[in-house]
Amino acid sequence: MESYSFRHFVPKEKEGTYYTVDFTVPQDAARVTVAYTYAQPVKGVLRDFLPTNVIDFGLMDGGGRFLGWSGSAHKSVFISEFESTHGYLCEPVRAGTWKILVGAYHVLPPGVEVTYTVTLEEARERLLFGDLHVHSTASDGKFDAYALGQMAKKRGLDFLGLANHNNFAENLRLPYIPGVTFVPAVEWTHYKGHMNFFGVAAPFENSFVANSEAEMRALVDAVRARGAVVSVNHPKCPICPYLWESDDAFDMVEIWNGPSRPTNLRGLAYWTGLLKAGRRLPAVGGSDYHRPGPFIRFGNPVTAVYAPSARSADILESLRAGRAFVTSGKSGPRLFLSYAGTKMGGEAAHVPGGLLHIEAAQLRGGRVWLVTDSGEQKLGRPRRGRFAADVPVEGARFAYIKVQTGAGGHALLHAVSNPIYFR
Repeated sequence: MESYSFRHFVPKEKEGTYYTVDFTVPQDAARVTVAYTYAQPVKGVLRDFLPTNVIDFGLMDGGGRFLGWSGSAHKSVFISEFESTHGYLCEPVRAGTWKILVGAYHVLPPGVEVTYTVTLEEARERLLFGDLHVHSTASDGKFDAYALGQMAKKRGLDFLGLANHNNFAENLRLPYIPGVTFVPAVEWTHYKGHMNFFGVAAPFENSFVANSEAEMRALVDAVRARGAVVSVNHPKCPICPYLWESDDAFDMVEIWNGPSRPTNLRGLAYWTGLLKAGRRLPAVGGSDYHRPGPFIRFGNPVTAVYAPSARSADILESLRAGRAFVTSGKSGPRLFLSYAGTKMGGEAAHVPGGLLHIEAAQLRGGRVWLVTDSGEQKLGRPRRGRFAADVPVEGARFAYIKVQTGAGGHALLHAVSNPIYFR
Protein backbone atom coordinates (compact mmCIF):
# COMPACT_ATOMS: atom_id res chain seq x y z
CA MET A 1 0.00 0.00 0.00
CA GLU A 2 1.27 3.48 -0.79
CA SER A 3 -0.15 6.95 -0.33
CA TYR A 4 0.68 10.38 -1.60
CA SER A 5 -0.88 13.80 -1.12
CA PHE A 6 -1.04 16.96 -3.16
CA ARG A 7 -2.60 20.38 -2.73
CA HIS A 8 -4.86 22.25 -5.08
CA PHE A 9 -5.95 25.86 -4.68
CA VAL A 10 -9.53 26.73 -5.66
CA PRO A 11 -9.74 30.51 -6.27
CA LYS A 12 -12.87 32.51 -5.55
CA GLU A 13 -13.26 33.05 -9.30
CA LYS A 14 -13.98 29.31 -9.76
CA GLU A 15 -17.07 29.42 -7.54
CA GLY A 16 -20.09 27.93 -9.28
CA THR A 17 -18.05 25.94 -11.81
CA TYR A 18 -16.93 22.35 -12.37
CA TYR A 19 -13.50 21.32 -13.60
CA THR A 20 -10.97 18.48 -13.27
CA VAL A 21 -7.66 17.91 -11.49
CA ASP A 22 -5.37 15.09 -12.64
CA PHE A 23 -3.60 12.45 -10.57
CA THR A 24 -1.72 9.27 -11.48
CA VAL A 25 -2.65 5.65 -10.81
CA PRO A 26 0.18 3.18 -11.59
CA GLN A 27 0.03 -0.39 -12.87
CA ASP A 28 -1.01 -3.20 -10.51
CA ALA A 29 -3.28 -1.09 -8.32
CA ALA A 30 -6.37 -3.03 -7.27
CA ARG A 31 -8.03 -0.35 -5.15
CA VAL A 32 -7.88 3.44 -5.22
CA THR A 33 -8.98 5.61 -2.30
CA VAL A 34 -9.13 9.40 -2.55
CA ALA A 35 -9.71 11.52 0.54
CA TYR A 36 -9.80 15.30 0.70
CA THR A 37 -9.81 18.03 3.32
CA TYR A 38 -10.13 21.80 3.27
CA ALA A 39 -10.89 24.64 5.65
CA GLN A 40 -14.55 25.12 6.57
CA PRO A 41 -14.85 28.04 8.99
CA VAL A 42 -18.53 27.22 9.48
CA LYS A 43 -19.69 23.64 9.99
CA GLY A 44 -22.80 21.69 10.91
CA VAL A 45 -26.25 23.23 10.70
CA LEU A 46 -24.78 26.74 10.58
CA ARG A 47 -23.63 25.99 7.03
CA ASP A 48 -27.20 26.65 5.91
CA PHE A 49 -27.12 30.18 7.32
CA LEU A 50 -23.53 31.46 7.21
CA PRO A 51 -21.02 31.57 4.33
CA THR A 52 -18.43 28.77 4.24
CA ASN A 53 -16.41 26.70 1.78
CA VAL A 54 -18.13 23.75 0.09
CA ILE A 55 -16.10 21.74 -2.43
CA ASP A 56 -17.84 18.84 -4.15
CA PHE A 57 -16.22 15.68 -5.43
CA GLY A 58 -16.42 13.09 -8.21
CA LEU A 59 -14.07 10.77 -10.11
CA MET A 60 -13.14 9.65 -13.62
CA ASP A 61 -10.71 6.79 -14.28
CA GLY A 62 -7.65 6.40 -16.49
CA GLY A 63 -9.81 5.51 -19.47
CA GLY A 64 -11.92 8.64 -19.12
CA ARG A 65 -14.89 6.75 -17.70
CA PHE A 66 -17.15 8.55 -15.23
CA LEU A 67 -17.06 6.59 -11.96
CA GLY A 68 -19.35 8.56 -9.71
CA TRP A 69 -20.22 11.76 -7.90
CA SER A 70 -20.84 12.30 -4.20
CA GLY A 71 -20.99 16.07 -3.92
CA SER A 72 -19.84 16.92 -0.41
CA ALA A 73 -21.47 13.85 1.18
CA HIS A 74 -18.19 11.90 1.53
CA LYS A 75 -14.72 13.10 2.39
CA SER A 76 -13.23 9.79 1.23
CA VAL A 77 -14.24 7.40 -1.57
CA PHE A 78 -12.75 4.17 -2.88
CA ILE A 79 -12.93 2.26 -6.15
CA SER A 80 -12.25 -1.42 -6.76
CA GLU A 81 -13.55 -4.15 -9.03
CA PHE A 82 -15.88 -5.78 -6.55
CA GLU A 83 -16.76 -3.09 -4.05
CA SER A 84 -16.78 0.70 -4.14
CA THR A 85 -18.22 3.58 -2.18
CA HIS A 86 -21.98 3.80 -2.71
CA GLY A 87 -22.65 6.03 -5.68
CA TYR A 88 -19.50 4.90 -7.50
CA LEU A 89 -19.02 2.17 -10.09
CA CYS A 90 -17.25 -1.08 -9.31
CA GLU A 91 -14.71 -1.82 -12.02
CA PRO A 92 -11.15 -3.04 -12.50
CA VAL A 93 -8.69 -0.27 -11.70
CA ARG A 94 -7.14 1.11 -14.88
CA ALA A 95 -3.67 2.59 -14.75
CA GLY A 96 -3.23 6.07 -16.15
CA THR A 97 -4.22 9.63 -15.50
CA TRP A 98 -7.35 9.80 -13.36
CA LYS A 99 -9.37 12.96 -12.87
CA ILE A 100 -10.94 14.43 -9.78
CA LEU A 101 -14.15 16.25 -10.65
CA VAL A 102 -14.01 19.43 -8.60
CA GLY A 103 -17.29 21.16 -7.86
CA ALA A 104 -16.55 24.66 -6.54
CA TYR A 105 -19.95 25.16 -4.94
CA HIS A 106 -19.13 27.86 -2.34
CA VAL A 107 -15.69 29.48 -2.06
CA LEU A 108 -14.84 32.18 0.46
CA PRO A 109 -12.46 34.89 -0.76
CA PRO A 110 -9.69 34.75 -1.74
CA GLY A 111 -10.03 30.99 -2.21
CA VAL A 112 -9.51 27.68 -0.44
CA GLU A 113 -6.70 25.15 -0.49
CA VAL A 114 -7.77 21.51 -0.82
CA THR A 115 -5.50 18.61 0.17
CA TYR A 116 -6.13 15.38 -1.72
CA THR A 117 -4.66 12.10 -0.43
CA VAL A 118 -4.50 9.14 -2.82
CA THR A 119 -4.03 5.65 -1.35
CA LEU A 120 -3.19 2.76 -3.68
CA GLU A 121 -3.52 -0.90 -2.76
CA GLU A 122 -1.79 -3.43 -4.99
CA ALA A 123 -3.31 -6.66 -6.23
CA ARG A 124 -2.02 -9.34 -3.87
CA GLU A 125 -2.85 -12.84 -2.84
CA ARG A 126 -5.61 -12.88 -0.28
CA LEU A 127 -7.58 -15.51 1.60
CA LEU A 128 -11.15 -15.69 0.33
CA PHE A 129 -13.98 -17.76 1.80
CA GLY A 130 -16.94 -19.19 -0.07
CA ASP A 131 -19.63 -21.84 -0.17
CA LEU A 132 -19.28 -23.76 -3.43
CA HIS A 133 -22.47 -25.83 -3.21
CA VAL A 134 -25.74 -23.96 -2.74
CA HIS A 135 -29.16 -24.38 -4.36
CA SER A 136 -31.67 -21.62 -5.10
CA THR A 137 -35.27 -21.42 -6.25
CA ALA A 138 -33.97 -22.17 -9.75
CA SER A 139 -34.04 -25.81 -8.66
CA ASP A 140 -35.16 -27.07 -5.25
CA GLY A 141 -33.88 -24.35 -2.89
CA LYS A 142 -35.99 -22.02 -0.75
CA PHE A 143 -34.20 -18.73 -1.48
CA ASP A 144 -33.46 -16.92 -4.71
CA ALA A 145 -29.98 -15.92 -5.83
CA TYR A 146 -30.21 -12.40 -4.43
CA ALA A 147 -31.26 -13.60 -0.97
CA LEU A 148 -28.45 -16.17 -0.95
CA GLY A 149 -25.95 -13.51 -1.96
CA GLN A 150 -27.11 -11.32 0.90
CA MET A 151 -26.77 -14.27 3.27
CA ALA A 152 -23.22 -14.78 2.02
CA LYS A 153 -22.36 -11.13 2.58
CA LYS A 154 -23.85 -11.15 6.07
CA ARG A 155 -21.70 -14.15 6.99
CA GLY A 156 -18.55 -12.57 5.61
CA LEU A 157 -18.21 -14.87 2.60
CA ASP A 158 -16.48 -13.61 -0.53
CA PHE A 159 -17.89 -16.00 -3.15
CA LEU A 160 -20.79 -18.32 -3.75
CA GLY A 161 -21.33 -21.26 -6.09
CA LEU A 162 -25.01 -21.54 -7.03
CA ALA A 163 -25.11 -25.10 -8.34
CA ASN A 164 -28.66 -25.86 -9.39
CA HIS A 165 -29.68 -29.30 -10.60
CA ASN A 166 -29.25 -29.80 -14.36
CA ASN A 167 -30.08 -26.22 -15.33
CA PHE A 168 -28.10 -23.05 -15.89
CA ALA A 169 -30.83 -20.46 -16.52
CA GLU A 170 -30.00 -18.51 -13.37
CA ASN A 171 -26.34 -18.21 -14.37
CA LEU A 172 -27.45 -15.94 -17.21
CA ARG A 173 -28.96 -13.38 -14.81
CA LEU A 174 -27.00 -13.55 -11.58
CA PRO A 175 -27.50 -10.51 -9.34
CA TYR A 176 -24.81 -8.00 -8.51
CA ILE A 177 -23.99 -7.78 -4.81
CA PRO A 178 -20.89 -5.73 -3.91
CA GLY A 179 -18.31 -7.85 -2.15
CA VAL A 180 -19.74 -11.22 -3.24
CA THR A 181 -18.57 -13.07 -6.36
CA PHE A 182 -21.02 -15.50 -7.90
CA VAL A 183 -19.13 -18.44 -9.39
CA PRO A 184 -21.31 -19.86 -12.22
CA ALA A 185 -22.09 -23.51 -11.57
CA VAL A 186 -24.43 -26.37 -12.41
CA GLU A 187 -24.80 -29.52 -10.37
CA TRP A 188 -25.01 -32.28 -12.94
CA THR A 189 -27.42 -34.54 -11.11
CA HIS A 190 -27.41 -38.10 -12.39
CA TYR A 191 -28.59 -41.37 -10.93
CA LYS A 192 -24.96 -42.55 -10.99
CA GLY A 193 -23.52 -39.55 -9.19
CA HIS A 194 -23.38 -35.78 -9.01
CA MET A 195 -20.79 -33.37 -10.36
CA ASN A 196 -20.46 -29.60 -10.24
CA PHE A 197 -19.55 -27.81 -13.48
CA PHE A 198 -17.89 -24.54 -12.40
CA GLY A 199 -16.94 -21.38 -14.21
CA VAL A 200 -19.13 -21.41 -17.34
CA ALA A 201 -22.62 -19.94 -17.38
CA ALA A 202 -23.93 -22.53 -19.87
CA PRO A 203 -21.62 -25.55 -19.53
CA PHE A 204 -23.58 -27.93 -21.73
CA GLU A 205 -25.60 -27.54 -24.90
CA ASN A 206 -29.11 -28.89 -25.45
CA SER A 207 -29.17 -31.88 -23.09
CA PHE A 208 -27.47 -33.07 -19.91
CA VAL A 209 -28.55 -36.68 -20.48
CA ALA A 210 -26.00 -39.52 -20.47
CA ASN A 211 -26.99 -43.17 -20.26
CA SER A 212 -23.63 -44.89 -20.62
CA GLU A 213 -20.05 -44.42 -19.53
CA ALA A 214 -19.15 -43.28 -23.04
CA GLU A 215 -21.95 -40.71 -23.10
CA MET A 216 -20.90 -39.44 -19.68
CA ARG A 217 -17.31 -39.03 -20.86
CA ALA A 218 -18.46 -37.24 -24.00
CA LEU A 219 -20.57 -34.84 -21.92
CA VAL A 220 -17.75 -34.12 -19.48
CA ASP A 221 -15.27 -33.65 -22.33
CA ALA A 222 -17.61 -31.12 -23.93
CA VAL A 223 -18.10 -29.31 -20.62
CA ARG A 224 -14.35 -29.09 -20.09
CA ALA A 225 -13.86 -27.90 -23.67
CA ARG A 226 -16.11 -24.96 -22.82
CA GLY A 227 -13.78 -24.09 -19.96
CA ALA A 228 -15.61 -25.60 -17.01
CA VAL A 229 -13.89 -27.05 -13.95
CA VAL A 230 -15.50 -30.29 -12.78
CA SER A 231 -15.81 -31.54 -9.21
CA VAL A 232 -17.26 -34.85 -8.10
CA ASN A 233 -19.75 -34.21 -5.31
CA HIS A 234 -20.26 -36.26 -2.13
CA PRO A 235 -18.72 -39.33 -3.82
CA LYS A 236 -19.50 -41.68 -0.91
CA CYS A 237 -22.97 -40.40 -0.05
CA PRO A 238 -25.21 -43.41 0.73
CA ILE A 239 -28.13 -41.84 -1.17
CA CYS A 240 -26.41 -40.58 -4.33
CA PRO A 241 -22.83 -41.90 -4.48
CA TYR A 242 -20.47 -41.70 -7.43
CA LEU A 243 -21.03 -44.95 -9.33
CA TRP A 244 -19.33 -44.27 -12.66
CA GLU A 245 -16.24 -46.35 -13.40
CA SER A 246 -14.06 -43.40 -14.47
CA ASP A 247 -12.05 -41.70 -11.74
CA ASP A 248 -10.53 -39.18 -14.14
CA ALA A 249 -13.76 -37.51 -15.25
CA PHE A 250 -13.35 -34.74 -12.68
CA ASP A 251 -10.79 -32.12 -11.71
CA MET A 252 -11.60 -31.73 -8.00
CA VAL A 253 -13.19 -33.78 -5.22
CA GLU A 254 -15.85 -32.45 -2.86
CA ILE A 255 -14.51 -34.17 0.25
CA TRP A 256 -16.84 -32.37 2.66
CA ASN A 257 -20.54 -31.91 1.96
CA GLY A 258 -22.80 -30.43 4.64
CA PRO A 259 -22.28 -31.17 8.33
CA SER A 260 -19.38 -33.29 9.54
CA ARG A 261 -20.57 -36.90 9.42
CA PRO A 262 -19.38 -40.39 8.42
CA THR A 263 -20.25 -39.74 4.75
CA ASN A 264 -17.55 -37.08 4.65
CA LEU A 265 -15.00 -39.32 6.35
CA ARG A 266 -15.59 -41.84 3.56
CA GLY A 267 -15.28 -39.05 0.99
CA LEU A 268 -12.00 -37.96 2.58
CA ALA A 269 -10.73 -41.56 2.46
CA TYR A 270 -11.76 -41.83 -1.20
CA TRP A 271 -9.80 -38.69 -2.07
CA THR A 272 -6.78 -39.84 -0.06
CA GLY A 273 -6.87 -43.12 -1.96
CA LEU A 274 -6.74 -41.23 -5.25
CA LEU A 275 -3.74 -39.27 -3.97
CA LYS A 276 -2.00 -42.51 -3.02
CA ALA A 277 -2.66 -43.78 -6.54
CA GLY A 278 -0.74 -40.79 -7.90
CA ARG A 279 -3.61 -38.46 -8.76
CA ARG A 280 -3.27 -34.76 -8.00
CA LEU A 281 -6.82 -33.68 -7.34
CA PRO A 282 -7.65 -30.62 -5.23
CA ALA A 283 -10.16 -30.95 -2.41
CA VAL A 284 -13.12 -28.60 -2.03
CA GLY A 285 -16.22 -28.46 0.15
CA GLY A 286 -19.67 -26.91 0.33
CA SER A 287 -22.82 -26.93 2.41
CA ASP A 288 -25.28 -28.31 -0.19
CA TYR A 289 -27.69 -25.83 1.36
CA HIS A 290 -31.30 -25.89 0.16
CA ARG A 291 -33.32 -24.42 3.03
CA PRO A 292 -33.11 -23.85 6.80
CA GLY A 293 -32.98 -27.07 8.77
CA PRO A 294 -31.58 -28.62 11.93
CA PHE A 295 -28.41 -30.05 10.37
CA ILE A 296 -27.45 -28.52 7.02
CA ARG A 297 -26.39 -24.91 7.48
CA PHE A 298 -25.44 -22.27 4.94
CA GLY A 299 -21.68 -21.77 4.92
CA ASN A 300 -20.89 -25.02 6.73
CA PRO A 301 -18.37 -25.94 5.48
CA VAL A 302 -16.67 -23.32 3.34
CA THR A 303 -13.70 -23.51 1.01
CA ALA A 304 -10.95 -20.99 1.78
CA VAL A 305 -8.77 -20.16 -1.20
CA TYR A 306 -5.57 -18.13 -1.56
CA ALA A 307 -6.34 -16.12 -4.73
CA PRO A 308 -4.91 -12.98 -6.36
CA SER A 309 -8.36 -11.40 -6.67
CA ALA A 310 -12.04 -12.10 -6.13
CA ARG A 311 -12.66 -12.62 -9.85
CA SER A 312 -14.44 -15.88 -10.54
CA ALA A 313 -11.67 -16.95 -12.92
CA ASP A 314 -8.95 -16.26 -10.34
CA ILE A 315 -10.84 -18.16 -7.65
CA LEU A 316 -11.26 -21.19 -9.90
CA GLU A 317 -7.66 -21.10 -11.09
CA SER A 318 -6.49 -21.09 -7.47
CA LEU A 319 -8.88 -23.93 -6.60
CA ARG A 320 -7.55 -25.96 -9.53
CA ALA A 321 -4.03 -25.32 -8.27
CA GLY A 322 -4.94 -26.61 -4.80
CA ARG A 323 -4.21 -23.32 -3.04
CA ALA A 324 -7.15 -23.90 -0.70
CA PHE A 325 -8.40 -25.67 2.39
CA VAL A 326 -11.86 -26.70 3.59
CA THR A 327 -12.98 -25.50 7.00
CA SER A 328 -16.12 -25.69 9.10
CA GLY A 329 -17.02 -22.05 8.51
CA LYS A 330 -15.68 -18.52 8.21
CA SER A 331 -14.71 -18.67 11.88
CA GLY A 332 -13.37 -22.23 11.59
CA PRO A 333 -9.72 -23.32 11.62
CA ARG A 334 -7.28 -21.68 9.21
CA LEU A 335 -4.50 -23.79 7.75
CA PHE A 336 -1.14 -23.08 6.16
CA LEU A 337 1.52 -25.43 4.76
CA SER A 338 4.93 -24.81 3.24
CA TYR A 339 8.03 -26.80 2.37
CA ALA A 340 11.24 -25.16 1.17
CA GLY A 341 9.27 -22.22 -0.18
CA THR A 342 6.51 -24.33 -1.77
CA LYS A 343 2.99 -23.69 -0.53
CA MET A 344 -0.19 -25.71 -0.41
CA GLY A 345 -1.04 -27.23 -3.79
CA GLY A 346 2.50 -26.95 -5.10
CA GLU A 347 5.18 -29.50 -5.91
CA ALA A 348 8.51 -29.61 -4.12
CA ALA A 349 11.68 -31.65 -4.37
CA HIS A 350 12.80 -33.34 -1.19
CA VAL A 351 15.83 -31.64 0.31
CA PRO A 352 18.18 -33.11 2.94
CA GLY A 353 16.75 -32.36 6.36
CA GLY A 354 13.71 -30.69 4.82
CA LEU A 355 10.77 -30.05 7.13
CA LEU A 356 7.11 -29.42 6.42
CA HIS A 357 6.05 -26.20 8.12
CA ILE A 358 2.53 -26.38 9.54
CA GLU A 359 0.41 -23.58 10.96
CA ALA A 360 -3.16 -23.82 12.21
CA ALA A 361 -5.16 -21.04 13.86
CA GLN A 362 -8.66 -20.50 15.25
CA LEU A 363 -8.65 -23.98 16.74
CA ARG A 364 -11.56 -24.55 19.07
CA GLY A 365 -11.07 -28.15 20.01
CA GLY A 366 -9.71 -30.90 17.84
CA ARG A 367 -6.18 -32.03 17.07
CA VAL A 368 -3.99 -31.52 14.04
CA TRP A 369 -3.12 -34.66 12.08
CA LEU A 370 -0.50 -35.09 9.36
CA VAL A 371 -1.55 -37.33 6.47
CA THR A 372 0.89 -38.76 3.91
CA ASP A 373 0.92 -41.76 1.62
CA SER A 374 2.47 -43.67 4.53
CA GLY A 375 -0.44 -43.05 6.89
CA GLU A 376 -1.63 -40.62 9.56
CA GLN A 377 0.16 -39.06 12.52
CA LYS A 378 -1.44 -37.12 15.36
CA LEU A 379 0.62 -34.04 16.15
CA GLY A 380 0.99 -31.97 19.32
CA ARG A 381 -1.74 -30.13 21.17
CA PRO A 382 -2.71 -26.58 20.21
CA ARG A 383 -2.06 -23.74 22.63
CA ARG A 384 -4.46 -20.83 22.88
CA GLY A 385 -6.17 -21.88 19.69
CA ARG A 386 -2.98 -22.09 17.63
CA PHE A 387 -0.62 -24.82 16.52
CA ALA A 388 2.70 -24.63 14.67
CA ALA A 389 5.26 -27.30 13.95
CA ASP A 390 8.01 -28.33 11.57
CA VAL A 391 7.81 -32.04 10.85
CA PRO A 392 9.90 -34.41 8.70
CA VAL A 393 8.22 -35.87 5.62
CA GLU A 394 11.19 -37.66 4.09
CA GLY A 395 10.14 -39.98 1.28
CA ALA A 396 6.51 -38.84 1.23
CA ARG A 397 4.82 -38.33 -2.13
CA PHE A 398 2.25 -35.95 -0.67
CA ALA A 399 1.39 -34.42 2.70
CA TYR A 400 -1.69 -32.63 3.97
CA ILE A 401 -3.12 -31.83 7.39
CA LYS A 402 -6.54 -32.14 8.92
CA VAL A 403 -8.09 -30.96 12.15
CA GLN A 404 -10.52 -33.33 13.78
CA THR A 405 -12.05 -34.37 17.07
CA GLY A 406 -11.79 -38.07 17.83
CA ALA A 407 -10.51 -40.71 15.46
CA GLY A 408 -11.64 -43.50 13.21
CA GLY A 409 -15.20 -43.70 11.96
CA HIS A 410 -16.51 -41.43 14.72
CA ALA A 411 -14.20 -38.49 14.04
CA LEU A 412 -15.61 -35.02 13.45
CA LEU A 413 -13.82 -32.90 10.86
CA HIS A 414 -12.98 -29.28 11.58
CA ALA A 415 -10.71 -28.53 8.60
CA VAL A 416 -8.73 -30.25 5.83
CA SER A 417 -5.91 -28.76 3.77
CA ASN A 418 -4.84 -29.54 0.25
CA PRO A 419 -1.50 -31.32 -0.06
CA ILE A 420 1.99 -30.35 -0.97
CA TYR A 421 3.27 -32.90 -3.50
CA PHE A 422 6.83 -34.22 -3.63
CA ARG A 423 8.95 -35.51 -6.46
